Amino acid sequence: MKKYKEFTISAHPFNADVLSGRLWELDITGLNEEDDKLIVYANSNSEINEKIISVVMEELKKEKLIESFSVTGKLLEDKNWNEEWEKSVEVMRISNKIVIKPSFKNYEKTEGEIVIIIDPKMSFGTGSHQTTKLVLKFLEKYVKSGQIILDVGAGTGILAIASVFLGAKKVLAVDNDEWCYDNCMENCTLNNVSNKVEIMLGEIYDVKQKNFDLITANIQKNVLLQIAQELFDRLNAGGYLILSGLLVSDEMDITEKYESLSLKKTEKAQLDEWISIVFRKQ
Repeated sequence: MKKYKEFTISAHPFNADVLSGRLWELDITGLNEEDDKLIVYANSNSEINEKIISVVMEELKKEKLIESFSVTGKLLEDKNWNEEWEKSVEVMRISNKIVIKPSFKNYEKTEGEIVIIIDPKMSFGTGSHQTTKLVLKFLEKYVKSGQIILDVGAGTGILAIASVFLGAKKVLAVDNDEWCYDNCMENCTLNNVSNKVEIMLGEIYDVKQKNFDLITANIQKNVLLQIAQELFDRLNAGGYLILSGLLVSDEMDITEKYESLSLKKTEKAQLDEWISIVFRKQ
């Protein structure tokens, strides 16, 4: 029987989205997220090993995205990866109104519910991570009918799709990763919102439009600090900016930076060690 490689990767602080993004750049065939670690799979003939993964983790340490990590690997019997992955993905209730489901799971929608179909594949934002849940709940509160919205770091497109279902007139979803671009497009098609979601492969600097009523950015702290002015410049006066991908310890630095741009912090929410902050442009 064929063999496969399995690696268990933990890090502190544990940010599944950041770790997954880097690990998918390696020669791997699958990745499962658990509460405090990632399980990565590769073919037995793949060159990937603990040393190669450790190099990636050391780069994250240099970028101050993690403080410490551990990597362990083993060789196991092969299995049906699609079947194993599908077993681990469940229907998720985010709030009384929002439900996230993969396309291969059945769910009976009740009156007033919004059911979003997300097949994550190789991009990020399944709804399971705390940061995504926090932003979805804020979108439920802040999205108004007819708004034009920008989603920076779109991943699977979950926030863009939710915005349309909540009443947005148009959403521009931007991501600099080709896997995310393709997956976002697929999920928009699954949810029949392709006519209202424009998907752009690029970064915030590539967005020329500057009249957004609401902007979401679920990205790690160092990137949010770098692009603060760019987000501010593209937000309408009176518009809201929803930031996430942040740890509790990031709040002070983020607040100081964004309030220096005449943005007023209006609300914060926390789930475990993760937070999301809402700012309003004066």
